[in-house]
Amino acid sequence: MGEVLDVIKDLARQGTTMIVVTHEIGFAREVADTVVFMDDGRVVEQGAPDDVLNAPRHARTKAFLSKVL
Repeated sequence: MGEVLDVIKDLARQGTTMIVVTHEIGFAREVADTVVFMDDGRVVEQGAPDDVLNAPRHARTKAFLSKVL
């Protein structure tokens, strides 16, 4: 898994556009330009990683992050 994450980080540094689905919040915080949080197939929150991961507004986002951070 670490090798895959390293490859994705390298691609991001090169400016490659990607859509990545992950529960690895630290990785998302480090690499993402935009974080989209989905619940039951619907977007419930999106924005800059710092905004979504440090100050989530939606209750579902808050509940999830409280369990993984």
